[in-house]
Amino acid sequence: MENEFINVVCAVVRKDDKYLCTQRLRKGPEYVAEHWEFPGGKVKPGESNYEALLREIKEEMDWDIYIGKKLGTITYKYPDFIITLTAYECLARDYNFKLLSHINAKWLKIEEFDSLNWMAADKELIKNIWK
Repeated sequence: MENEFINVVCAVVRKDDKYLCTQRLRKGPEYVAEHWEFPGGKVKPGESNYEALLREIKEEMDWDIYIGKKLGTITYKYPDFIITLTAYECLARDYNFKLLSHINAKWLKIEEFDSLNWMAADKELIKNIWK
C-alpha cells in the first residue's frame, strides 16, 4: 500500500491547562507502534470529519465529546502512506473514558509534550498549533 492517502481526524481535549495524550497499541510498523497521539482515527468514505471524530472516539474510548473549532491541518508522508491530519478542539462532559484502542493516556501541559515519543504527524501538528 505504498503512498496510500489517509484522511485522519483527532480530538484535542483540554482539562484545565492539560491536554489528553494517548499511546498507540504495540502493533504496526515501528514508527507507529506505541507512539503517542491525540485520539481519533480515519475518516471513512462519505463521512464528514465531524462524524468520523465522534465515531472514532466512541469506538476507541466509549466516550462522548463535543467538537469545537478546527485547530489545524497538516499533511505528513510516512514511509508507506501519506496522512492528512486535522485537529479539532474538543470538550468532554466527563472524563470517564476507557482505553479500548490505546495502552496508556496522560494529561499533560503543552510544555510537557516533549517528554513523549509522538507520532511524527502529531508532532508536526503540535508545532503548527502551539509553537
